Amino acid sequence: MPSLKQIKRRIGGVASTAQITRAMKMVAAAKLKRAQENMEHSRPYTHKVRDVISSLAVHTDIEMHPLLAVREPLKVGVVSVTSDRGLCGSFNANICRRAQKVLTDFSDRQVELFTIGRKGNDFFHKRSATIYRHFPGVFHSLDFSQASSIGNAIAEQYISGRFDRIYLVYNEFKNAVQQRIICEQLLPIIPEPIEDSWKPIDYIFEPDPLGVLGKLLPMYVNVLIYQVLLESYAAEQGARMSAMENATENAMELVDNLTLQYNKARQSAITKELLEIVGGAEGLKG
Repeated sequence: MPSLKQIKRRIGGVASTAQITRAMKMVAAAKLKRAQENMEHSRPYTHKVRDVISSLAVHTDIEMHPLLAVREPLKVGVVSVTSDRGLCGSFNANICRRAQKVLTDFSDRQVELFTIGRKGNDFFHKRSATIYRHFPGVFHSLDFSQASSIGNAIAEQYISGRFDRIYLVYNEFKNAVQQRIICEQLLPIIPEPIEDSWKPIDYIFEPDPLGVLGKLLPMYVNVLIYQVLLESYAAEQGARMSAMENATENAMELVDNLTLQYNKARQSAITKELLEIVGGAEGLKG
């Protein structure tokens, strides 16, 4: 049985850990608020750009633009979006497992990874997966310029024929304690289906629908990448806040159990000393 000193030292250590996890929860909550605001402000713009592309696709032969051209998926790229830091529960593990499933589904094809986030890169590097390119430090200063550089790099590889299909795997933010794993096709771009009751309006385009798509489609890829990064960052902070809250509660529960164990051990020691004193006194009487 551990001594009173050992139990007391352990209580102090667990209490210190609880203070750290409580502070980390507060930091994650503050970051989550800002990340959620940025994400929610960006969502309507992303959805509107998607609607515009769907409308333009009605007036354009989709095979005429390389980002819309559909090819046999002989070479597949997978963009895995994880975090740079841990202590966020199963956030990264879920993404890595989902990306691993995509790799397994296309095991008969040539599959390579684009990794965003250190955790995913480390995971697949240890498993000897083929990583085509890693984008480090994206979440240190997340802005649209970083998303544009990533989007342009991925689009260039698709246009050049290096990849025939590219998928995105990331966590979509739902609320502070819940995320949804999304695996969707990034390239080629698939316009949203138009409702049967909708009648296309004959717009006048300047210079022409294809010219507008030529500017709009690369921008859409960058906007979508930016939205994905915002969603993933907000989901990461929500997962970290929830994980730190659970860790704090578990630590305090452990402190209570250790305190009870300490009191029982102290009471047992006092009782033993009293019995020894009484036994000694009885021995002197005899």
